[in-house]
This record gives sequence, C-alpha cells and structure tokens, in this order.
Amino acid sequence: MATASGSARLGIWLAVIASAGFSLKAILAKLAYPHGVDPVTLVTLRMLLAAPVFAVVAWRESRRGAPLTLRDWAGVTVLGLFGYYGASMLDFYGLLYISAGLERLVLFTYPTLTLLLGLLMHGRHISKREITACALCYAGIGLAVVHDIEVAGDAVSIAIGCALVFGSALSFAIYLTGAARPIGKLGATRFSALATLVSTLAVCLHFIAVRPLEALAQPAPVLWLGGAMALFSTVLPVFLQSAAIRRMGAQTAALVGSTGPVITVFLAWTLLDEPLSALQLAGTVLVVAGVLWVGRR
Repeated sequence: MATASGSARLGIWLAVIASAGFSLKAILAKLAYPHGVDPVTLVTLRMLLAAPVFAVVAWRESRRGAPLTLRDWAGVTVLGLFGYYGASMLDFYGLLYISAGLERLVLFTYPTLTLLLGLLMHGRHISKREITACALCYAGIGLAVVHDIEVAGDAVSIAIGCALVFGSALSFAIYLTGAARPIGKLGATRFSALATLVSTLAVCLHFIAVRPLEALAQPAPVLWLGGAMALFSTVLPVFLQSAAIRRMGAQTAALVGSTGPVITVFLAWTLLDEPLSALQLAGTVLVVAGVLWVGRR
C-alpha cells in the first residue's frame, strides 16, 4: 500500500511538471507570433527540433522490447495523430484569436472530456472524489480567466478561437483515453517517442502541402523560441505525462493537469503583461485545492 501511495504521489508531481511545460507552450507561441511566423511553420519547427530526441529514444527502447505488431502500429499512429498533431495544430491556430489565459481555460476542458470518454468507451466509474476535485478545479479555472473574458474584444474572433482550442482539447482527451493500454504494453517512454514521431511526420506533410520550404528560415528569436518549445514544452512534458499516466491512470493524470491554466495565468502576467486579478488568485486556490484533493490517499 505504501509503495502504491508513493507511486501515485510521484505521478502527481510528474503530471504537475508536465502541465507546467505544456502551459509554457502558449506563452512561447504568443512571443513568437509578433515576429511574423504562422502556426503551421511554428509547429513544424517545434516538432523537427524535438524529433531527434524522440528518434534516439525510440531506437533505444525498440532494442529492449518486442517488435510492434500491426495492431500496435495502428494504435500508435492513430493516437499520435490525435495527441500531438491534431491537438497541436488546432491549439496554435486558436492562439491567433484569443489570449493565453483564455486558451488555457478552453483547452483544460480536456480533463472533463477524458473522464466522460473513459465512462463512454470503457465504462470506467467516476468516483465522488474525482467529481469533487473536478468541480474545484473548474471553478478555479473559471475564476482565473474570467478577467480575460471580460476584457476580450471581438466576439467573432473569440468564438473562432474557442472553437479551435476546444477541438484541440477533445483531440488530446481522445489521446489520453486511448494511451493507457498501449503504454501498459509498450512502456511509457517507447510509446511516447513513437507517437510523437508519427505526429512529426504528419506535421511535416502538412507543412509541405501549404508552405514553401523557405518558410523554415525564420528570424533568430523564432528559432530560439522554437527550440525552447521543443525542449520544455514537448520533449520533457511528453515523457513526464506518460509516466504519470502509467502511475495513476489517464483520468487522474488529466485532472491533476488542471494546474495548467493557473500556471499559464502567472506566466502570461510575468512574460506577456496580461493582467492578474483577485479572481485569478482565488482561482489558483481552488485549483490547487482540487489537485490536493484528488491526490489524497
């Protein structure tokens, strides 16, 4: 029991750190857009810079494990397309229309979507503890970003951005719901590396279809931001998130990841000069309370 509790506690920390890394992505994208880069090119730079790490990891892990079956490859491909291609593209396009704080609010509907998908697809029971924690987290998220909604301008642009980011949330929820089984068979590290390489190939094909290769020649600030995004918002959080799923399941890992909007609010305040209100601070308290509640054993 003590070992299981310790593993779950470690899983919570891994999920929180992964959430911080994923949250930094929106800040880095907002810093890159003023330099003229478009979402497809920025996602492509991010994935290409991260791909060598995932290729080495996938090769190393493949030497240790059994060869993948056709069914394994099908699962990795489908989940990779949902988790790191579809979710990334929709999210980066959404960031063109809405603030980083509002993007986190909409994107972090994915823990609720993951719980619902787990119920619909696997008949998984949602405990009272998870319901309570979810209510605390989402009440906090709502408070944390209500100021962003109040000061937002064009309603049409906001609607478009929210729709795109909600599509990203649904895509990532599908990935999380389906990832637990292949992670159990292939291992978290191997699965994450392969799924990300699949998404990298999809992103590159998308880029080739809509942009000239010369578009990759971006100003130095964009390249630096793309490199930071590759390391801190892709490589590290991808592996940490998969390790967290292995220790405590997809639904709980997604719920703990609800710290993301609060992290983004503070990063946006610090790096983007987005306003920080009392409501956002109250939201921080509620989200942290929800994370601590779901983490109790």
